[in-house]
Amino acid sequence: MASADRADKAQSWAYTEELAVEPEAAAAARERAAEFGIEAVSPATGALLRVLAATAQAKHVVEIGTGTGVSGVWLLEGMARDGVLTTIDVEVEYQREARTAFAAAGVPSSRTRTIAGRALEVLPRLADSSYDLVLIDTEVGDLTDLVAQAKRLLRPGGTLAVTRALWFDRVADPARRDADTVAVRELVRQLGNDEDVVVSLVPTGGGLLLAVKR
Repeated sequence: MASADRADKAQSWAYTEELAVEPEAAAAARERAAEFGIEAVSPATGALLRVLAATAQAKHVVEIGTGTGVSGVWLLEGMARDGVLTTIDVEVEYQREARTAFAAAGVPSSRTRTIAGRALEVLPRLADSSYDLVLIDTEVGDLTDLVAQAKRLLRPGGTLAVTRALWFDRVADPARRDADTVAVRELVRQLGNDEDVVVSLVPTGGGLLLAVKR
């Protein structure tokens, strides 16, 4: 019976991924991401990010981890027409690809601000309580510090989204004790106990951890 349940869950997961119709610009950016060896957000995760941006009528969004622009295209589709996406990445070449993706999506250059550099050096320069949504789509190493910065940047009612929050399906398995899995598991626990936010862990894509600032 358990194996049948797992099969049903896998089928449902595949269904939700296939249901998301990816914008052409995002699909092209996904192909470029694969060439660079970058793991982009899944189509269903992108669709959820678009919904979150649209629900908030987001005008000010920060993305940590530009990649080739896959998640950025999804976010921009959901944001207000005059909304500005600030996206940060250490790789200039990735951001060049992302700008190409944004242009292909018909997004005016005035609606995006690409900043090359380490997020923990860039984020302190951004204003407190000024952003509707912050997306963290990067490696585990600085995750705790990045979340702290994100909480500072968000306005009350703003949303934090952290990708790969199930960390390749390892977080739910207590036997998995490698450093990255433990770090993500601890972040989920800490945010769940944080009275400053309302939290949900959504099993879309690789897992999307959502926290709304009170």
